[in-house]
Amino acid sequence: MPSGISNIAYLGASALFILSLSGLSHPATAKRGNLLGIAGMAIAILTTVLAGSPDGVPIIIGAMVLGAAAGAMLARRVEMTQMPELVAVLHSFVGLAAVLVGYANYLDSHALSGAEKAIHEVETYLGILIGAVTFTGSVIAFLKLRGTLGGKPTLLPGRHMLNALALAACVVLGYQFLDAASAQDGLVPLGVMTVIALLVGAHLVAAIGGADMPVVVSMLNSYSGWAAAATGFMLGNDLLIITGALVGSSGAILSYIMCKAMNRKFLSVILGGFGATQAKGAATEQGEVLPVSSDEVSALLKDANEVIIVPGYGMAVAQAQGTISEIARRLRAQGINVRFGIHPVAGRLPGHMNVLLAEARVPYDIVLEMEEINDDFEHADVVLVVGANDIVNPGALEDPASPIAGMPVLEVWKARTVVVSKRSMAAGYAGVDNPLFYKENTRMWFGDAKGSVDALLRQLEEVPA
Repeated sequence: MPSGISNIAYLGASALFILSLSGLSHPATAKRGNLLGIAGMAIAILTTVLAGSPDGVPIIIGAMVLGAAAGAMLARRVEMTQMPELVAVLHSFVGLAAVLVGYANYLDSHALSGAEKAIHEVETYLGILIGAVTFTGSVIAFLKLRGTLGGKPTLLPGRHMLNALALAACVVLGYQFLDAASAQDGLVPLGVMTVIALLVGAHLVAAIGGADMPVVVSMLNSYSGWAAAATGFMLGNDLLIITGALVGSSGAILSYIMCKAMNRKFLSVILGGFGATQAKGAATEQGEVLPVSSDEVSALLKDANEVIIVPGYGMAVAQAQGTISEIARRLRAQGINVRFGIHPVAGRLPGHMNVLLAEARVPYDIVLEMEEINDDFEHADVVLVVGANDIVNPGALEDPASPIAGMPVLEVWKARTVVVSKRSMAAGYAGVDNPLFYKENTRMWFGDAKGSVDALLRQLEEVPA
């Protein structure tokens, strides 16, 4: 394929990727955004295959068939609750690819010399560095999200000094790499740096607590983008540079938005340690808990005029979003104003709750973000919290000694009655006790979320819709 045609095709693919990101910014246009992204990627892959050497086409097609088969299998088997884990795994693939491509490209760049060689080696070194950090960081994030590793941060003594020393070592090794007389000599500092970067990636994410995992997923998304952009510079591929920059910048912006929503500084998230210990003197028992049955919840909802539903990760695990949607539909048919309140970091993936509710056909116009609905809780008759914990914790605003002090939360306790659907009194993913459960206007609705809301729906069905 002539270079002019391939450049035009890459430009078109880049435009489609930008339009895809624009479409993904709202649930109503997300489907269109996905289709545009698929079209852009199809053009990019086809152009890359046709622009390459004909001798390598069979290998590329074989790899594509294997990748497509694995992707199709994952798409069929992975539940929405496992999507955060899948995203983390996919980020690790990008990081590993950047490392492998970097080594292959370095060993195949003997024809370069002078400033061109130095620039190329800097691109290679940075691409491998970022890719290695992304790879092991994503693997640790996957293990945390899957529950194989605990949500509490793993804190090594002097961890900040260790990170600083590792960074300094990478700088020194980078100088040695650029000063190497031959490619064989350069492999030694490059290999040592790769091992250090792999360890740093694992250490950074292991030190981050469970409450910050949505930010971590977004952060790793940004890392994978920058790794792809660095690979694009290595290969001289404009499309890979543009795509990597789009992913890297959008991931960084999303991480910033979520940190702002959590009243956390991005650097403090990266350095980790959040939720390592409970606040000194924090009580595990703060008063009497008032349990409630499905019949009583049904009666509360039937008598209400304003109802707000707050979904959390527990709803996703129980796959109760379909029943919740039907409950909302029936209540609205009875003239009750029902809305949904979504916290920016509800679940373990940005936008997780929005996707689940859209999948369950909840109307977009009644799904409101935290800043849109927080002032309305004091006017609500009933707030139904389904599987949420940390994002409705009043300790964030009322207890300066709380580990999550200052984090903006959904102020559900201001409603006349709060019903919390939860399996037990266990702490949330951040490992912080929730004073909401002990407030006078809170009723604890114990049990599996799916079984509880199914029972509630049967109660509501007794009243004609």
